[in-house]
Amino acid sequence: METVKILNGIIGALFVICYSYQFVYTLAAVILKKPLQRKADAVPRKLHSYAVLIAARNEEAVIGNLIKSIREQDYPGELVKIFVVADNCADKTALVAKNAGATVYTRQNNRKIGKGYALDYLLEQIRADFGEAFDGYFVFDADNLLEPDYISEMNKIFSQGYRVVTGYRNSKNYASNWISAGYSLWFIRQSQFLDRARYFLGTSCNISGTGFLVSREIFGKTDGWKWFLLTEDIEFNAFCITNGIKIGYCERAVLYDEQPVGFRQSVRQRLRWSKGQLQVFTNYGVDLVKSVFTGAGKGSPVTSRLGAYDMVMSVSPAFVLSVAEIIVGAVGIFLSLGNGGTLLGTVLSIFETILGAYGLLFAIGIITTALEWRKIHAKAVEKVLYAFTFPIFMLTYAPIAFMSLFMHVEWKPIEHKVGKTIQEMRKDSL
Repeated sequence: METVKILNGIIGALFVICYSYQFVYTLAAVILKKPLQRKADAVPRKLHSYAVLIAARNEEAVIGNLIKSIREQDYPGELVKIFVVADNCADKTALVAKNAGATVYTRQNNRKIGKGYALDYLLEQIRADFGEAFDGYFVFDADNLLEPDYISEMNKIFSQGYRVVTGYRNSKNYASNWISAGYSLWFIRQSQFLDRARYFLGTSCNISGTGFLVSREIFGKTDGWKWFLLTEDIEFNAFCITNGIKIGYCERAVLYDEQPVGFRQSVRQRLRWSKGQLQVFTNYGVDLVKSVFTGAGKGSPVTSRLGAYDMVMSVSPAFVLSVAEIIVGAVGIFLSLGNGGTLLGTVLSIFETILGAYGLLFAIGIITTALEWRKIHAKAVEKVLYAFTFPIFMLTYAPIAFMSLFMHVEWKPIEHKVGKTIQEMRKDSL
């Protein structure tokens, strides 16, 4: 039992050592909000031309509202063209998107499955039909909604010279249940308490699946979207870090995303994320670790190294330490059963570890909830309740990470049903 306690203590200490820098980020994000806004507003803006890329699979219920929110942007409409790839669809996604005003391409490929392949195909079609007509490419999921000034605000940061920009990822269905709230709170925290600090400190931010902008220059050099792992977004982040490409952040560009509500669906998605993180570390780990010591690109070596360290922490230690925690607990229980009489002590030690993790995650959740209170679309009682369930949601990652070591995981679409318009989202916030 003492051995289990010691090992749990070591694992906990390693967590603190690896991720304490994120608490510094949180403080910086709170303190430096106004300087960030002044920085964005001070840069002269050029009106760039943009293509919007939407990879959709059986999304007829939601894609029309996304396209409507894009067409209602306060940015000049002639500078924004919407493209949809209806990827292996068996519904009316293509028809709905076309009727809503998008240029639609259809793709049927049962061998190369996943968002990365769909985006690459879409870029190939655009290049063939429109050449190099666009300065940048927005990437959205079909279930997203945009605030009316989304593109205008992203254009401000793009005009600063960033070749990749990400925005504020909010939620369409925060209050559906504890699962959707868990996802939503995590993405809000990533936007406001990690990416905001990264942006101000001059290190690289992270894209997270949807709601980001990539310059023509990058896709020109890579000849399309060439990131096909199970987590193509994390792979793209790793590519940017190892190639010295700094990702910017736009706090005012608000996107609403639909989160899963079913536990089985959530497990399936997070299994893919866990497996994808392993894939990214396998493919990019050596280069990322090298960049921690040598930096990458032409920017400040300090911020470049910090960005690389941040990326390593995003794809490796939490996964490894979570798996180690499960193994230590399982071995401790097994040995206790063999020795007799010490099982209770081992279980209590494991419970203490879980309770400590719960407390830390609760602090993260309640701080995020309090500081982003007005931006969370839920009733007051729901906001408070889901701050308490947030740690439970996050703790379920540990067994999921462990399972991903042994399971074969494939990309599968997530069903979306929340057919809200942006007007309805804004009404909810009143």
